[in-house]
Amino acid sequence: MSRFDALAADVLKGGELSAADARMILDCPDDELLALVAAGSRIRRAHFGDRVTLNYLVNLKSGLCPENCHYCSQALGSQAQILKYSWLDPAEAVAQAEAGIRGGASRVCLVASGRGPMNRDVDRVVATATAIKAAQPSVEVCACLGLLKEGQAEKLADAGVDAYNHNINTAESFHDEIVQTHTYGDRVDTITRAAAAGLSPCSGLIVGMGESNEQIIEAIFALRTLDADSIPINFLVPFDGTPMEGRWDLTPAHCLRIVALARFACPTAAVRLAGGRELHLRTLQGLALHLANSIFLGDYLTAEGQAAASDLELIRDNGFVIADQADTTEGARGRAVARQRGAGTTLPANA
Repeated sequence: MSRFDALAADVLKGGELSAADARMILDCPDDELLALVAAGSRIRRAHFGDRVTLNYLVNLKSGLCPENCHYCSQALGSQAQILKYSWLDPAEAVAQAEAGIRGGASRVCLVASGRGPMNRDVDRVVATATAIKAAQPSVEVCACLGLLKEGQAEKLADAGVDAYNHNINTAESFHDEIVQTHTYGDRVDTITRAAAAGLSPCSGLIVGMGESNEQIIEAIFALRTLDADSIPINFLVPFDGTPMEGRWDLTPAHCLRIVALARFACPTAAVRLAGGRELHLRTLQGLALHLANSIFLGDYLTAEGQAAASDLELIRDNGFVIADQADTTEGARGRAVARQRGAGTTLPANA
C-alpha cells in the first residue's frame, strides 16, 4: 500500500487531511503521481461513482466591471480585447441555457460581471431562472453575480435558484496582492449569506497567480471550513492586457496535484475542473477526471474552452458517464430539498 493509499483510507473513514498531509500531496514526485491519482480516485468514486456532471455558463453581462482583480479580463483597467455588453434579454439567456442543456449540461450557471447586483438585476436573474426551471425543472441553476446585499440571496432561493457561486479565489494571506477594491472578508460574507438563505455554496480558487504552495493549502482548507458544496478549480488564463499577462507558472503535473489536494481535503464536495484546464492540464485532463467529478462544457465567460465533442470523448475514453439531470450527487439539490422541508413545503415522495 502506498502512502497515498493509506491517506485515502483514512479520509474514507472520516479522517481530516492535515497541513502536513496536504504538503505531502503537493510535493508528490513525478514517479508517484499515478499512485496519488489512483488513491484519490478511490475517494472520488466512493462519493460520485463513475458520473461526471456537465456545467454550462451563460454570460449575462460581460466586462464593464469596477473591481480591479488583476487576473480578470473584465476588470477595471484591463486592456484585454473582450466582448463587452450589458444585461442579456432573459429570453436570449434562456435560449443559451437551453443550448447547453441539449448538450448534456445538468447545471446552468448564470454569471454577471460587476461588484454585485442591484435589486433590479436580481429581478432579471429571477426571471431567467424561473423560465429555465419552468422548461427544465430538474436542471440545477447556479447564480454568480458578485457580492450580495441583504435579502438578495433569499430572493434567489425563493425563485428556485439552487446554488450561488462566489469564489474566494485565493488564500486570505495572498488576497490583497491580486485585488484591492474589495476584501477577502467581503467574499466570505457573500458565501455565508448564500448558505444561510439555503442556496448551495459554490466557491473555489484560481491557481497560478504567484501564490505559494502553502497559500494553495490555506485556500483549500478555507473552502473546507466554509463547507463549500462544490469547488471550481480555475487555472490562470494570463490574458494580454491584464497585470497577469505573461504569467505561466503552472505545469500539468502540478495542476494535477492541486486537484488531488482538493479531493483529499474536501472528499464529499463536487470538484469542478474550470477555466484554463485545457491550457494547463493539457494531456493530463483525463487523469484529472479520476479526481474531479465535474467539468464545464463550452467556453468560460471570456476564455475559450475546447469543443464540446472533445469533452464528451474525454469523459467516455476515461471510463466515465455523464450525470443526467436526475442524479443528486452534487449537494445543491439536497440542500434545496432541505430548505423546502424546513419551510414546511410538501414534496413528492421521490424528492
